[in-house]
Amino acid sequence: MNTLKRFLREDRATLGGIAVLLLLIALEKYIGPESVGLMGVMMILLGLFSVMLWCAFNVVHHAEALATRLGEPYGTLILTLAVIVIEVALISAVMLTGADSPTIARDTMMAVIMIAMNLLVGISLVVGGIRHRTQVYNLEGANAFLTVLIPLAVFGLIMPSFTSSAPGGEVSALQAVYLSLVSVVLYGIFLIIQTVTHSDIFQQPAGEGELDHDTAEGTDSDDSTLYHAVTLIVALLPIILLAKLFANYMDRVIAGSGLPVALGGIMVAILILTPEGLSAIRAAQRNALQRAVNLCLGSALASIGMTLPAVIAISLLTGYPLVLGLGIVEAIMLALTLLVGVVTFVSERTNVMQGAVHLALFFGYLIMVFDGA
Repeated sequence: MNTLKRFLREDRATLGGIAVLLLLIALEKYIGPESVGLMGVMMILLGLFSVMLWCAFNVVHHAEALATRLGEPYGTLILTLAVIVIEVALISAVMLTGADSPTIARDTMMAVIMIAMNLLVGISLVVGGIRHRTQVYNLEGANAFLTVLIPLAVFGLIMPSFTSSAPGGEVSALQAVYLSLVSVVLYGIFLIIQTVTHSDIFQQPAGEGELDHDTAEGTDSDDSTLYHAVTLIVALLPIILLAKLFANYMDRVIAGSGLPVALGGIMVAILILTPEGLSAIRAAQRNALQRAVNLCLGSALASIGMTLPAVIAISLLTGYPLVLGLGIVEAIMLALTLLVGVVTFVSERTNVMQGAVHLALFFGYLIMVFDGA
């Protein structure tokens, strides 16, 4: 009974998300994407986005509570996997609704990488650098992320644009099978390295910076691990269930307003990365840079490693057209981001200048999106 009372008191976001879902289903005849004008669709989409973001913060609340109990790198891994589940659910919803968005997976993965590796890394390094001047993290851990991220990003998002076996950035059946296998195998090996064999390289170096003892707001010291594990799963449900409705309204807004198609992927990326991004920035402020690095690079890697196999499987099973190859400008931006990431994490010490460069890359990416590139 106490657990139920606590859930009703602390998990209003989950209950609110379910209530909004039921309301939209009941009123679909009157407020569906086809029943209201473009302005009405925009207003509903904004409201739906706000509710799902509220739910996402609730997911992160429980993930951070588990992170506090389990420590690094397990805590960060739980947080990263939770938000990537949301990403996969949203992309899958767009694909399964039959909407004409063959590039939604590509655009979302690209946006996640740009936001995680440029915007969030940039802000974290600038904020941490201003407050602490120079910050330290575990170089081996960052290199482990990049070692897997770079080939998966190139194979998944750049190579399809230059192969002749499938037109227009699509992938052939052979390429699809290979991309799925290599993503699962490499990401699986990485998880073993991160959690079992080399977990120490994903922890803040002893005597350098501050160990991360972040506690989620509103979490009591006697919280049970089981309670947060269960409520984390429950908190994901309204987001997953609302994903299809969100996809319908988002597709209508983009199609009706003439906005860049890539904006759909950016909206999904913002939705899933905002709570996690705030956690990374707070960690950098506390001089626990390793947690910020784990969150930012972990999100980028998980987005590729988990999303690629999922969307390829959906495409093969349903026949939904899947375009993964980036245009030449986007491919250059991705390659530049990966290159600068390698340069940034070539030394175990960071400063404000490196953060400023990453921020410049992110705003350059935004300009290219809205400039019709």
